[in-house]
Amino acid sequence: MNNGKVLLMAEIAIMAALSLILGLISFKGIWPQGGSVSLEMVPIFLLAFRRGLKAGVFTGLVVGLLQLLINPQIYYFAQVILDYPLAFALAGVAGAFAPSLAQNRSKRTALMVLGIFVGCTLRLISHVLSGVIFFSEFAPKEMNVWLYSFLYNGSFMVVIFAITALVVILLTNTAPKLLHAARNGHHQAA
Repeated sequence: MNNGKVLLMAEIAIMAALSLILGLISFKGIWPQGGSVSLEMVPIFLLAFRRGLKAGVFTGLVVGLLQLLINPQIYYFAQVILDYPLAFALAGVAGAFAPSLAQNRSKRTALMVLGIFVGCTLRLISHVLSGVIFFSEFAPKEMNVWLYSFLYNGSFMVVIFAITALVVILLTNTAPKLLHAARNGHHQAA
């Protein structure tokens, strides 16, 4: 195995562990069937922007599996897949919007906010689907189950999006080299 792959695996492991720790420090709020607000998505997005789509998706998958092992809320088998590995892996799709150091700050910021929005939206879709399939019994009788699941899951995902975007932008504007893995002066993408 070459040094680049070892370095990538080490970065994924470190960011996944950091994500897990940040996920343990959370605001549980008003969500009785699960959901919370934390900074757990920040490392996923940083690695996705640093290393690209595949590394971002893989990091999200690892984070989802770790969340499942350490801090799960399990109700049904398929819900386990939708709310953990799939939801977090989909967040890593933000890597498709990885900016370049050659771009100016406003262009980089716009790409990252768009990537974070797409990643959070894809994670939201996975949670909404889980809510429709497995938690429809909690929807008020007069409310459409899709709307209920969207409002329930959206209520914490919109906060996660806002906080995560703010932290990622602050970190990368302060230290833009966080976005780029360099080896021999060249950008490495997974």
